[in-house]
Amino acid sequence: MRNVMKAATIESKFPLLAVEHGCIISKDADITVAFRVDLPELFTVTAVEYEAIHSAWAKAIKVLPDYTVIHKQDWFVKETYKPETDKEDMSFLSRSFERHFNERPYLNHSCFLFLTKTTKERMRMQSNFSSLCRGNIIPKEVNKDTATRFLEAVGQFERIVNDSGFISLTRLTSDEITGTESQPGLVEKYFALSLDDTTCLEDMELGADGLRIGAKKVCLHTISDVEDLPGTVGTDMRYEKLSTDRSDCRLSFAAPVGLLLSCDHVYNQYIFLVDSAENLRKFEKSARNMQSLSRYSRGNQINKEWVDKYLNEAHSFGLTSVRAHFNVMAWSEDAEELKHIRNDVGSQLALMECKPRHNTTDAATLYWAAMPGNAGDFPSEESFYTFIEPALCFFTEETNYQSSLSPFGIKMCDRVSGKPLHVD
Repeated sequence: MRNVMKAATIESKFPLLAVEHGCIISKDADITVAFRVDLPELFTVTAVEYEAIHSAWAKAIKVLPDYTVIHKQDWFVKETYKPETDKEDMSFLSRSFERHFNERPYLNHSCFLFLTKTTKERMRMQSNFSSLCRGNIIPKEVNKDTATRFLEAVGQFERIVNDSGFISLTRLTSDEITGTESQPGLVEKYFALSLDDTTCLEDMELGADGLRIGAKKVCLHTISDVEDLPGTVGTDMRYEKLSTDRSDCRLSFAAPVGLLLSCDHVYNQYIFLVDSAENLRKFEKSARNMQSLSRYSRGNQINKEWVDKYLNEAHSFGLTSVRAHFNVMAWSEDAEELKHIRNDVGSQLALMECKPRHNTTDAATLYWAAMPGNAGDFPSEESFYTFIEPALCFFTEETNYQSSLSPFGIKMCDRVSGKPLHVD
């Protein structure tokens, strides 16, 4: 006898129920608000300004209620420059300048932010309880007051970040999330791993070779364990290539996996707001248990000291205990190129002094959880405990150069990719 396996359709496993008033509602009744994020241009931000951006994010996150997931998703997609030679009043030099850069490759950056209100039970779920693995989804009771309070907090969050003067958040409309008959939406673009305006739904496969979306083979590197982290983190770092003895050129701490990683990739950054007081009580209990078992193993004594350090930090500085996770999802249609990309991602993570961990086990679950509006499906075992401030150091805080809208200016080139720019 032969076993015939029927492939599941995306529709049968799809975790999102509806998009109403610009909010994504999942079948588990999680509510998500989506934003487009405009970041400052790279090499234009000083160390003091990076600290101000970091501080703005921290203040904004503190107004959100417990059991909220902050999911920042940065897309870096290779594109080729399309010259603007169809203008009527162009001079010979302007036309030649545009034609010279025709088809020049560059890395286009788009940034989105998803704030998801979920529940204590959902936050504890592991990868074996993802909606990918379940036959059916049983929604919880929906509390209207909880949803109202969450949306009020999101409004405050948006105001605090926008008032910082460095970052601007723009709320995505329902049509931008779901798409229209003529334009694909963000969810559709995510399933095609493409930000093009003409996308078609691809088939997904998780086989022995890893995750495949259409013709694109995906490799995933995760930062999901305290042991993978560097000894110290900061809001920014010195970029040696453009710095001198007298002048500092600064980039955000996570820039190596952002614009400095020159391949198609998505960088996902998660912060999970759990009940901080309950967390700290759990650590206190854990420390007491380790103390009582310390005579049987030196490891217990050492772990107890680490837990004490964490608790001392929390109580001394009034820090909020949270969970965090970061991953880099890179892809290519060529298997040989994917090997080079895998090495590139590993070496860029090593530049941040993180231990590169190529994740094949949870690749499909993490891809599924990174879908806009599905952060509640994130497997809890892939996250680590930290505080809001160190977790925010892993946010990328810059975008590529933008052309000025002013009619007067100078024609220049982007110093990273060589793409032409119009600068006032």
